[in-house]
Amino acid sequence: MKKLALVIVFAATVVHGQAPVFDLVIRHGTVIDGTGTPRYGADIGIRNGYITAIGDLAAASAATEIEARGLFVAPGFINIHSHVVPDALPTAVNMLTQGVTTEIFNADGGGPIDLEEQMATLNDAGLALNIGGYIGFNSVWQTVVGNTDRRPVPDEIERMRGLIKDALGYGAWGVSAGLDYKPGYFARTEEVIKVVDVARAMRTNFTNHDRITPESNFSSRVGVNETVAIGQKAGLVPVVTHMKAQGREQGTAGDILASMRQATRRGYYTAADAYPYLAGQSGLGALMIPGWAQEGGREAMLERFADPEQRARIIKESEQAMTARFGGPQGVYLPRTQQELTDVMKTMNAGPGETLLRIIETGDPGAILRFGIEADLVKILQDPVTSMACDCGASTATRTHPRYYGSFPRVLGRYVREQKIMTWEQAIRKMSGLPAATVGMVDRGLIAAGMPADITVFDPNTVIDRATYENPALPSEGIRHVLVNGKLALRDGAATGAKGGSVLTRGANMPSRPGPDAAARRVSAKAVGSDDERVTVDLVQRAGARQASGTFTFAHRRFNRSVRLITPGVLQVYNGWASFTGVVKAGDEDTTATVIIDQHDPDFPETTTLMIQLGNGLHIFAQLPRGAASIK
Repeated sequence: MKKLALVIVFAATVVHGQAPVFDLVIRHGTVIDGTGTPRYGADIGIRNGYITAIGDLAAASAATEIEARGLFVAPGFINIHSHVVPDALPTAVNMLTQGVTTEIFNADGGGPIDLEEQMATLNDAGLALNIGGYIGFNSVWQTVVGNTDRRPVPDEIERMRGLIKDALGYGAWGVSAGLDYKPGYFARTEEVIKVVDVARAMRTNFTNHDRITPESNFSSRVGVNETVAIGQKAGLVPVVTHMKAQGREQGTAGDILASMRQATRRGYYTAADAYPYLAGQSGLGALMIPGWAQEGGREAMLERFADPEQRARIIKESEQAMTARFGGPQGVYLPRTQQELTDVMKTMNAGPGETLLRIIETGDPGAILRFGIEADLVKILQDPVTSMACDCGASTATRTHPRYYGSFPRVLGRYVREQKIMTWEQAIRKMSGLPAATVGMVDRGLIAAGMPADITVFDPNTVIDRATYENPALPSEGIRHVLVNGKLALRDGAATGAKGGSVLTRGANMPSRPGPDAAARRVSAKAVGSDDERVTVDLVQRAGARQASGTFTFAHRRFNRSVRLITPGVLQVYNGWASFTGVVKAGDEDTTATVIIDQHDPDFPETTTLMIQLGNGLHIFAQLPRGAASIK
């Protein structure tokens, strides 16, 4: 089937009397396509920023050629838990050298309320990679309720719901929360559900930094269960973000993952993301100073520090949290000054809690917080629903967590090549196809005909992280070339300065869903739309196949518009929804297309909707009869 597709692609250009001409060809690489299916050897042809041919392109010419013999060619990695520094986005060297081509930020419930303004401002400065944003629950709560621990009145609940609905209407990739951080910490579970339930019809996700509280004896499992419960009751896909089993519950990751699988078996798909380190990073006081002491913001907190009675209580409770979550002061490292907390304690001649407060009184520096054990991390990384996401982002900082420079290559070098805890195909799926599906993307995360050319080429023999806690800004090795929307952003390991990135937004017909697999799937329909559009589709992807086969045509005779599929890409299906990309003939032009057929479009519940986004920028929308399509 692959050979037939290539013949057809060639024929589209041979009629003009010449061999196919591409903007860029990647030659002789080993393709790992992001679906988890076995790798294969092929060339990749790119035109106008899209993948238009995969196979033997020896007869084809290109303006730019990349020799990838001995290298793996993968979809660009997608970081769905990003903390970007805006000024770094025009270059994003630390992320490109990890193979990342897309960042989704406003994680842990943060970020601006006005996503449209945020994205426009960032886009104006130029983007080295693609960006998108969540709407942050904590930001919404703070905007309406403030920093105080009080119960919102019904009108305030509605205002928060409205802010989330507006952001999702713009194109937010889900609702993020950091219920471990203040003031989101002050929201009760049932209040969170009431607020985020407004996103139910959008079929999106709720990604949360789990709330770890003294009342639960600082239990990771209780925090995970809360995240899952909120997602279930609000009708959203719960995503346990930067998942871990910390403190006293070290060694229980298998049990926590089992409880998540039980939720999925009950009909509530549950996902996760994780980074490959045994320490996190946060504000020094954010997760150890008790919630009641942080109420009202920094100034109110410092006033409590100054009261001897309250100070004694804060010290006691902070030390309890430090011990339960991070194993005591030996679990805390200060990257800005490159000091262990235990060394600062000696200098100050004070206990851990008193030392903590004294440091915070002069500022609130970032802290590296050690939380886990390797056996738990391996189980979390191996689980098929866990995406790789670095809890980092584009940055130029040099005193930070090594994850900002090493996360993705560390998984590939340490955990795949050296430890072999998973296959190359499984790891690439966790960095591309799986995170794309988790947040609802339909045209990223896979190498397939019609997909935008976000591609990472790396050396499987040398890829590895070099960053350490002592030298966190050492760049990784082995990522050779990175394309963002068809433009070379990294060539021979060096950033080119190209600004090929774009702002990505989510549509109502892009549901969060399980990641790609090798199962057989099919979509078929023959229907007339509400405006006399004629649609015929019969596409099947056989079990283990690399691409779909079959036909798709669209015609609107009154407006003289037609689309005919020439080369199909990968077919994706989920619960009455199907999507595929491919090379198409649109009128007299050869271009690419992303097609979505949706039986549960929240904006048009009485019909089946068809959306065609052409690579030439044309957008086609049609409403078909409710039962027009068969998707399985």
